[in-house]
Amino acid sequence: MTMPRDPASRTGQEHEPDRAAPGPMDDPAQALGRLGRSWTWLLGSAVATLALGVLVLVWPEATLHVLAVLIGLHLLVGGAFRFVDVFARAGHERLPGLLLAVLYVLAGVLCLRNPLQTINALSLIVGVVWLVSGILTLYTALAADDLPHRGVVLGIAVLGIVAGIVVLALPAESARALTRLLGLWLVLLGLGEAVVALAWRAALRKTSTTGTPAATA
Repeated sequence: MTMPRDPASRTGQEHEPDRAAPGPMDDPAQALGRLGRSWTWLLGSAVATLALGVLVLVWPEATLHVLAVLIGLHLLVGGAFRFVDVFARAGHERLPGLLLAVLYVLAGVLCLRNPLQTINALSLIVGVVWLVSGILTLYTALAADDLPHRGVVLGIAVLGIVAGIVVLALPAESARALTRLLGLWLVLLGLGEAVVALAWRAALRKTSTTGTPAATA
């Protein structure tokens, strides 16, 4: 999941450009960094995840083919969100985010490349993604110096690890069972990302209201 840094941890000179609209001469990495730090970008990721989770839960009779396509599309979109988030992080925090983005894209391609694969193969892909994603998110949450919503991120990381272990250790015997587990996890993840996005908006507004990052400490 996306995890921007606390605006109060940056200097006023660094904070001001983040609020400015990207100019025609902006560096692409800087523009992506501003986008990744935007609370609306985080909320967009949360809405996309939550919407897919609800769709999967209300459509339990979806075939394995449809489920594989939905999972593949979700992973590709999730990979794009996480790739942009990499540019909003500090140098030492970028590697886990980049690895996670690559993992999502590769897993999404695997799902879409052969949507008629068996339920065991699909469970393996989902389980590996959830487990690795949870571990990398847990590492980032513990290693990040300024994370105003650390508790939520840690909770989501633990949920991801548990969900991955459950799917890998006890693979679903049917598409319906995997659908229920997938839908529940996506809803929980989407709600968690929404909480992070709203917390980030509050932090940005607090910094903007005080007028100086030092006042937010």
